[in-house]
Amino acid sequence: MMNYAIEVDALEVIRGNRIVLPGISFTIPEGQVTGLLGPSGCGKSTLMRAVVGVQKVHSGSVTVLGEPAGSRPLRDRLGYVTQAASVYDDLSVTENLRFFARVLNVGAEDIERSVAAVDLGRHTDQIVGSLSGGQRSRVSLAVALLRQPGVLVLDEPTVGLDPVLRRDLWQLFHELASGGTAVLVSSHVMDEAERCDRLLLMREGRIIADDSPGRIKERAGVDDVEAAFLHLVDEEEAA
Repeated sequence: MMNYAIEVDALEVIRGNRIVLPGISFTIPEGQVTGLLGPSGCGKSTLMRAVVGVQKVHSGSVTVLGEPAGSRPLRDRLGYVTQAASVYDDLSVTENLRFFARVLNVGAEDIERSVAAVDLGRHTDQIVGSLSGGQRSRVSLAVALLRQPGVLVLDEPTVGLDPVLRRDLWQLFHELASGGTAVLVSSHVMDEAERCDRLLLMREGRIIADDSPGRIKERAGVDDVEAAFLHLVDEEEAA
């Protein structure tokens, strides 16, 4: 029997007079890298905020690791990395991690493991504000990994990174998934879709495809995910 890390049921989010998420449903199993892909403004960040439990929802439910999204038991079991780096620019990498380690009640070995995981060993004494954008993003990721979360939610984690670092981060995501972590990664870059075990393709707040990259391409009769996405859009508009 498959264990689901995330279960979303008839989730509806309304902002102002606009329906951002119109009652969507899906499940995400443990130990898988799931890509949430779609154009900017399609609702990816809103959906991720709902999974984390910081988004006001109109109706429906979100369950994470068997608990309601945002509930106290999930604080030590869920890692969340936003598009903006969520660390202190005036502290060094090590000082940031020591601070968050105290907050999370984890030890020095967890700091060392997190630094190694994101390949920041040569930058531990640098002030975060002096790092590149990609390095600052990796510090935020290191913080999210301190508790070895069962669910890791990453909002556009590879934006602005060079191809080598993007490759290395995707390798890390799969290593985490192989250890049982459910990794949910958003992106608007369709070529990253091929790196995922499974895809949720979004358009205007709706999930228009939910399957492996290979099966999505096969059903559309095309060779890449971007072409498959456009094919699905054309089908919807024709219908």
